[in-house]
Amino acid sequence: MMLFAKKIAVALQKEIECKRIGVMVAGLEVPHAHIHLIPINDVHDLNFARAKPASQEELAAIAGRIRAHL
Repeated sequence: MMLFAKKIAVALQKEIECKRIGVMVAGLEVPHAHIHLIPINDVHDLNFARAKPASQEELAAIAGRIRAHL
């Protein structure tokens, strides 16, 4: 999972302006382990309560731009 996540993180950092891509492995929200790749500028950005909502259209557009970097 981490080898794949690294490829995605590199593409993500090319698209989203940030200092780093944070990595969080979690499995409480759903019944399996998964990796969150989070653009961050400091450690406080890893707090999901601070997440900014985005529409499905915005997320789809960002995903397309990230895929273009792969």
